Amino acid sequence: MQQEVDWKERYADQIETAAEAMKLIRPGNSIFIGTGCGQPQHLVDALCQHSGHLVDCHVIHLLTMGKAPYADEKFRSKFKMNTFFVSDNVRDALSRGIGDYTPIFLSEIPREFISGRIPIDVALVCVGPPDHNGLCSFGVSVDICKAAAANAKYVIAQVNEQMPRTHGDSFIHVNNLDAIVPYDEPTIAVPVTEPDETLRRIGQNIARLVEDGSTIECGIGRIPQALAEFLKDKKELGIHTEMFSDWIIDLVECGAITCSKKTINRNKVVASFCMGSQRLYDYIDNNPFFEFHPTEYVNDPYIIAQHEKMVAINVGLEIDLTGQVCSDSLGYQFYSGIGGQVDFIRGSARSRGGKAIIAMPSTARDGSVSRIVSNLTEGAGVVTTRGDVHYVVTEYGIAYLHGKSIRERALALINIAHPKFRNELIQAAKQHQYVQEDQIELAWEHVTYPEELERHDTLRDGTQIFFRPVKPTDEGALSEMLYSLSQESVHTRYFTHTKTFPHKDVQKLTNIDYVNELAVVGVVPGPEGDEEIVAIAQYFLDPMTLTAEVAFIVHDEWQQKGMGTFLLDYITQVARQRGVKTFTATVLPANKPMLAIFHNSGYNVATVFDGDAYTLTYDISGGTE
Repeated sequence: MQQEVDWKERYADQIETAAEAMKLIRPGNSIFIGTGCGQPQHLVDALCQHSGHLVDCHVIHLLTMGKAPYADEKFRSKFKMNTFFVSDNVRDALSRGIGDYTPIFLSEIPREFISGRIPIDVALVCVGPPDHNGLCSFGVSVDICKAAAANAKYVIAQVNEQMPRTHGDSFIHVNNLDAIVPYDEPTIAVPVTEPDETLRRIGQNIARLVEDGSTIECGIGRIPQALAEFLKDKKELGIHTEMFSDWIIDLVECGAITCSKKTINRNKVVASFCMGSQRLYDYIDNNPFFEFHPTEYVNDPYIIAQHEKMVAINVGLEIDLTGQVCSDSLGYQFYSGIGGQVDFIRGSARSRGGKAIIAMPSTARDGSVSRIVSNLTEGAGVVTTRGDVHYVVTEYGIAYLHGKSIRERALALINIAHPKFRNELIQAAKQHQYVQEDQIELAWEHVTYPEELERHDTLRDGTQIFFRPVKPTDEGALSEMLYSLSQESVHTRYFTHTKTFPHKDVQKLTNIDYVNELAVVGVVPGPEGDEEIVAIAQYFLDPMTLTAEVAFIVHDEWQQKGMGTFLLDYITQVARQRGVKTFTATVLPANKPMLAIFHNSGYNVATVFDGDAYTLTYDISGGTE
């Protein structure tokens, strides 16, 4: 960016070479290194090249994307590394005992600098050139860099003409720089990888939870890129996020992201750092639509909670059946960090209409292990507690856990685990007494939830309703519906005035093979995160005769809306497509509405009365009359 003044001439007394600037560092000093793609690469190289006078220095940083030569074995006597987030460049060193990792919520790191509990003697940062007011932009990485610089005894700044100039609370005045080292180099670029089909399915499932007008936070990783594809049809989305990458560009350009409905910082994308391609850096350069703020603001759960419909999307490495999420370690090996996950999980959970989401593929190591486990790997740390967890998303669906019992959590998570691990998880859950001993186990390798049968429709009175195949996790909701039926409805469906619906019976209705047994439920939004079942239609097929017994029931409050007619027509269409030839049903004489539904179905219905009930039979294979 062309400058109005020759800043090198104006601030010549502060300009030094990197070698000269390193003389500010003393043995035993604590050295902060700038974050992410804003890492001052030239200064890091100089730190190691001109370290002859140094010993026992402490190098502190968050996530850094450039090289980390100070973590090499040959510098062990000179530098002791401590990171708040384990990135690729230091992971191997940590596994060999070189350096340390400090687990801490990202929002709380600046407070450690301010209090002096984590002292900083020298901050090495990268900034853009000073403007005519003497303000230098931290560019792509404001995050904890601004707090580190504000609390360091000395600030050495690599002034890089190629650093994008970002707006917001993202500046440091040149007078607060103790040494200016001019050195231009490309801002570190992170390649954008195309998501695979598993990640795309996860993205599609997450998108189902994102309403128009939501404000979104996406954590680090490939899932945000996969999600973006399925957000393009959303309207008036906002962004308040720890970081973002290239995925944001297409969503801004297609009009999905406008930030016009944000509760605070309206009409602005707010973040603390970004990582991506040069295209991204060019896009945000001097772009007032984007504002970068320090971590202590962006990650403050109180600030996050002020956004209505705040949707926080973060990733986990594994989750146990009680809902404990490990996100920073593989057993005893530290793999990443706590970062801002808990900040955003707690902030979004307190948001009006907010959603806190943990997303992960169902398996790891090329499908050989399940990420949903009966117990966390020995040594694994809990980042998001079972009390904090809300939504969990895999490629197999969505589980809502908050406020649920251990039994409900276990079944919900098993239902979105990879099918080949589900019975193993059920057996472990039985052993731990998380679920009842008679919990049904299916041949999940051969049982596929028929997602293609899901559909939204409008009833006679204009009510929107969602019809889908029943799931094992519907047992509680279905039991609740059955127990709330009137005595008359119980009698007309079950031919008795007294009927109980124990676990052993209801689970048979929800644990089905979707082939010889099929049940479709009508659901409407219930309490937060839940669906309320208001109707169910089911058939039980005799594969030898291709005759299916059909039955359905509609909650009293939802009768006389055309629900029964729709359910019969819907399940008939499905049955015909699957080769079912004949439907049969048993109906009491007093159940005149049900008899009318069958006789008005358009099929030639044969009726036989045995003195107690009608048996209805009709051929569905040839279509209606």
